[in-house]
Amino acid sequence: MLEIIKEPWPWYIAGPLIGLTVPALLLMGNKSFGISSSLRHICAACIPANVNFFKYDWKKEAWNLFFVAGIFFGGMIAANFLVNPNEITVNPSLKTELAGYGITDYSNLVPGQLMNFESLLTLRGFITMVVGGFLVGFGTRYAGGCTSGHAIMGLSNLQWPSLVATICFMIGGFLMANLILPVILSL
Repeated sequence: MLEIIKEPWPWYIAGPLIGLTVPALLLMGNKSFGISSSLRHICAACIPANVNFFKYDWKKEAWNLFFVAGIFFGGMIAANFLVNPNEITVNPSLKTELAGYGITDYSNLVPGQLMNFESLLTLRGFITMVVGGFLVGFGTRYAGGCTSGHAIMGLSNLQWPSLVATICFMIGGFLMANLILPVILSL
């Protein structure tokens, strides 16, 4: 059983399991699935400022904080106890392309040459981690939610703004992966 948990699950298992969170949350209390809203709840709970955006009864959304805490601690447990000791499987043509950028470490989910404190001090690392993180946060706020909220919850509820946001997420991802990321990696 432990070996099954350590292996990556195929899309036809993991996808429906993620998708089942939508009806489960709706049936258990008419709740919406989304991760980015939890940051707003944390700020509303911890920052006693006079900001209208944080003036609401965040305690009604406390379930979301427990949900996100479960994701965090579940990730910690998986990272420490369920690690697959084998090298991450990467398509051979992608390996060849990434080797041209000096990326050859596939021992973790994210290549060590990209995500470490030493590379944070380089232009490539700064753009990847700091600028990329800012753009993800800005885009999440601008779109009114994150990919999980829009693409999983919003689309399943047939919400037009979620369809537009998800299409924009996909276009942005394709542009980033195929046009912008190669330029950043070549720095």
